[in-house]
Amino acid sequence: MERYLEQYNYWLENVKDEEIRAQLLAMDDKAKEDAFYRDLEFGTAGLRGVIAAGTNRMNIYIVAKASQGLANYVVKNFKEEDRKIAVSYDSRIKSDVFAKIAAGTFAANGIKVYIYKELMPVPNLSFATRAYECAAGVMVTASHNPSKYNGYKVYGPDGCQCTTEAANAVLKEIESLDTFKDVKTMNFEEGLAKGCIEYISDDVYTDFIEAVKTQSLVGDDEIDKNVAIVYTPLNGTGLKPVTRILKETGYTNITVVKEQEYPDGNFPTCPYPNPEIKQAMSLGMEYAAKCNADLLLATDPDADRVGMAIKNKEGEYQLISGNQAGILLLDYICSRRIALNRMPKDPVLVKSIVTTDLADRIAASYGVRTINVLTGFKYIGEQILYLEKAGKKDSYIFGFEESYGYLAGTHARDKDAVVASFLICEMFAYYKTRGISLLDKLNEIYAKFGYSMNTLYSNEFDGSQGFKKMQDIMAKFSKGVDQIGGKKVVEFLDYNKGINGLPKSNVLKFMLEDNCVVVVRPSGTEPKLKYYVTVSAKDEAEAKEVEKKIAADLNTYLA
Repeated sequence: MERYLEQYNYWLENVKDEEIRAQLLAMDDKAKEDAFYRDLEFGTAGLRGVIAAGTNRMNIYIVAKASQGLANYVVKNFKEEDRKIAVSYDSRIKSDVFAKIAAGTFAANGIKVYIYKELMPVPNLSFATRAYECAAGVMVTASHNPSKYNGYKVYGPDGCQCTTEAANAVLKEIESLDTFKDVKTMNFEEGLAKGCIEYISDDVYTDFIEAVKTQSLVGDDEIDKNVAIVYTPLNGTGLKPVTRILKETGYTNITVVKEQEYPDGNFPTCPYPNPEIKQAMSLGMEYAAKCNADLLLATDPDADRVGMAIKNKEGEYQLISGNQAGILLLDYICSRRIALNRMPKDPVLVKSIVTTDLADRIAASYGVRTINVLTGFKYIGEQILYLEKAGKKDSYIFGFEESYGYLAGTHARDKDAVVASFLICEMFAYYKTRGISLLDKLNEIYAKFGYSMNTLYSNEFDGSQGFKKMQDIMAKFSKGVDQIGGKKVVEFLDYNKGINGLPKSNVLKFMLEDNCVVVVRPSGTEPKLKYYVTVSAKDEAEAKEVEKKIAADLNTYLA
């Protein structure tokens, strides 16, 4: 009997939950294989998968098993008084259920649990993990994925997503467990009554807001805070912290998109709640037009990413890419720190290898050193820890990824859409007060450093066959190619072999002639193969032509 059928039958014999049992009984052979052909992968980003029955799915049994593995790791590696775990969750389907299952498992293992009373974003979980000096943190979320997904992110004591070494150690513990025999549990309410589980104090939430406020770079300069802002939390966790920070710092002209205001894991008006894509921003753009707003902001469900749109000279709302927002924020932070005499010695920018290289040039012009890391904000958080251990934490001034993740300050160690939203509004208002639009500022940067176009293509591959096809495509690319889209490959970097001291990673980077770049990698959190294309050119029209040829060539590998 094939392994997936053995696993299916074992679950059928042991599952007590009626909903999951019904799902098992309704499966045909293909569904059984997809649900049980492998265990849901646990890596540095934790778990992420479709909510359903099976070992390759997110459900209460998988969450409990992962939590038991994490509990075993904490018990083995931390003193009794340090065995504490912070927990938060977003608006997704079953997020609250999974969070309580995790908390009950930790409590049953003698670990003190601190959990938010209500859903809270990723940066708040990172902050609480540090505030309570926890051994670990858990965030129940699937970030920006469609509603059928949920996930489980694990954080280390520094509030950063767990290191590769820690993730491997937790995985080893998980793999040693029997899903139905080795997991300790405690009812959530019982844990509260016994004091094993405690709600996170409102003071910790307030301390987070106050920490974000310290990132303001206005100083005593004049700034018009009456700019008209439309904001959408995309039915996620951002509503309270984002509107609170803006209102407490004087931005009162805020309109919230009503259909997307309150938590709803079905995401009825934005099936793919990702501010990277236009469809997720479309309702907000309609609101912005009706309100004649100056600026549109959108945060994803766990509020670690933020997207924006700005009204152009024609009165239309133009979406700003993650790379564009990143370089605008970088330039603003650097220029204002210098103006306010707040630039530290040896200032540092940290960014991922798939993020625009234009940021490196901007940083260098301000005397800022750039550290390039692997994709995944944990590597940015990791660099803050290294600086902290070297007594140079203040050297870190900004970190970002092209996928709309930004962090100013070291209060959190993951991307933070709350501080990013705050700084975007401040930057926008600061320039508007001086008669400068963000689009003007962006063009000024391009005029100084050269035009750069960055595009991302995500190709989805579901199920076991899709997984194999992704592997086959990566194997083709890893053999190396001579040219892409008519541009000669001048250098090929295989990060599986380790580059510049970075950990080995399944990422391939092709340096093309004329400062063009292609990066190919499978997503670590979704069944997708991603192409990152960077084109340098004299202007937008030329860049579009070059990019079109490169994209067409890349697509031939998908056949």
